[in-house]
Amino acid sequence: MKILITTDLFRPSVNGVVTSVVNLTKGLEAKGHEVRILTLSPDHHSFTKDNVCYIGSVDTGRIYPGTHFRIHCPKKFIKDLIAWHPDVVHSQCELSTFSIARRIANACRSPLIHTYHTVYEDYTHYFCPVRYLGKHLVSVFSRHILDQTDAVIAPSQKVAGLLAQYGVHTSVSVIPTGIDLGRFSSDGPDRAGNKDSDLLPGMAFRNTETLKLIFVGRLAKEKNIPELLDLIAFCRDLPIGLIIVGDGPERASLIKHCEQLKITNSVIFTGMVSPENVGRYYSLGDVFVNSSNSETQGLTYIEALASGLPLLCKKDTCLDGVIKDGQNGWQYESPADFRTHLSELLDDKTLKDRLNKAAVASSRRFSTECFADDAEKLYLKCLSEYGSYGILSLKQA
Repeated sequence: MKILITTDLFRPSVNGVVTSVVNLTKGLEAKGHEVRILTLSPDHHSFTKDNVCYIGSVDTGRIYPGTHFRIHCPKKFIKDLIAWHPDVVHSQCELSTFSIARRIANACRSPLIHTYHTVYEDYTHYFCPVRYLGKHLVSVFSRHILDQTDAVIAPSQKVAGLLAQYGVHTSVSVIPTGIDLGRFSSDGPDRAGNKDSDLLPGMAFRNTETLKLIFVGRLAKEKNIPELLDLIAFCRDLPIGLIIVGDGPERASLIKHCEQLKITNSVIFTGMVSPENVGRYYSLGDVFVNSSNSETQGLTYIEALASGLPLLCKKDTCLDGVIKDGQNGWQYESPADFRTHLSELLDDKTLKDRLNKAAVASSRRFSTECFADDAEKLYLKCLSEYGSYGILSLKQA
């Protein structure tokens, strides 16, 4: 098959959408499919490189860091992609590139499939001060976009349920994003021999018996990191420490929060880490922790499992089927829950090993290969339905 993937976000940006696009592309190409990508350029210049078409854009980072909005798509790019005639068009973002995806799909009479990556209602503080109004706007916008597609992919049941609440009429399939498990192998070369002093010079925890909790992600408001710091303070009498890997707009306020809680000796901020080195930092931890409720799937959860880390995360429907309580980690509902599970790990020296093995085993179903297999099945299903019912003939170009 010829598959066109459209996305507002792509390399060198690092986030869940980019990871999904990159891994899906790798998986599909490994299965023999031909894939092209249409995305936004980092500046106003449009160009093509290595089967990727970059459309000129302007920086909209003041609205949300790292984002761009297209200014113009050269007609030649669209004509060339229509002439290539993709069998399937798979859009990944609802804004700049979606209308182009729809236009190409209609011109080629190809199914338009869309992956809904972002729970926008958790980001309304960036554009609307009234949460109820922001949620209503998100609902109307999401329904408007998704009802123009032939099939929708939700990365988790949480997202599928949300889209049902929005009144989306298009069929929704739950397909978790896959990752390159080999990059986070618990017995890989990057994990073996890593020491705090190698990756955290001058910042290693003094107590070698410290149970190291690790958070990986963007330091932004929606990640709810202050709750993690409050939990560290609540458990201050336990031999634990927290490593926060990543950077973002909330870093300064988080450091100040640590000072107010008097836990600066128990928390390490690594700052920005290159994607190539993230796997090494997972290897420093004993337990992966997260207190966010804004994740659609949470790829860092899967990366941690593949790295052999049990999860201790705030209860969230996106974790249904990911965390099996007591087997590869726990979902906590209160500070007392959080403390209880840490105490279990500290008291039972064999528990961590059992959880490590179960974590790695449970990550395997989130491989790039499984991801591509599931996407391919949906593509074929949509092509079959299009041939039978002419779905796209009802759409407006």
